Amino acid sequence: MTGQTIATAHWTALDRSGEDKCRLARAGHGWLLVGHARFQDGDGFAALDYVVRCDKDWLTLGVDIAGPHGDRDIRIQIERTTDGWSLNETPQPGLDLALDIDLSFTPATNLMPLRRLLAGPVDALITRSAWLDYPATALRPLDQTYTRRAPGKVAYRGEQTGYVTELSVDDSGFVTTYPRLWQGEVRHETP
Repeated sequence: MTGQTIATAHWTALDRSGEDKCRLARAGHGWLLVGHARFQDGDGFAALDYVVRCDKDWLTLGVDIAGPHGDRDIRIQIERTTDGWSLNETPQPGLDLALDIDLSFTPATNLMPLRRLLAGPVDALITRSAWLDYPATALRPLDQTYTRRAPGKVAYRGEQTGYVTELSVDDSGFVTTYPRLWQGEVRHETP
């Protein structure tokens, strides 16, 4: 793994037994999120490692997910190109306007739209994500709205899911509190 580490987040799941640790690093093409999600669900214990590649503007380029989950060996490769999104080389329809990936098993992938919101002059960001509602193996569109409420507080709404909450967000863009789902802390690296 290459790149200069900017911050590391560590979350504990609140809705099940589990944790996630993710490193944000600067890379030649832009940014990398390198994470390790460990959780127990109805399919058994999961030990999923993931890498999310983003360009310099925080737009998703691709994702790799691998590891055991119960008695299965998970291998997922997601790519975003000018031709659209693919999952394990199978084109995924209806995602032409999607800029981000949203992996349902980790709060790490909220970082990309949050970084764009925090860097911009506006108080709200509406974006479409390619949503992997794991353990499903298809991508679906998820329209999301992020609205600044106060320093470190961002209102979130997922249109297709109807999910609404208020996130606590670190200066790095990592979520620190995802009510009823995740609680975490962020360590910033010194240059």
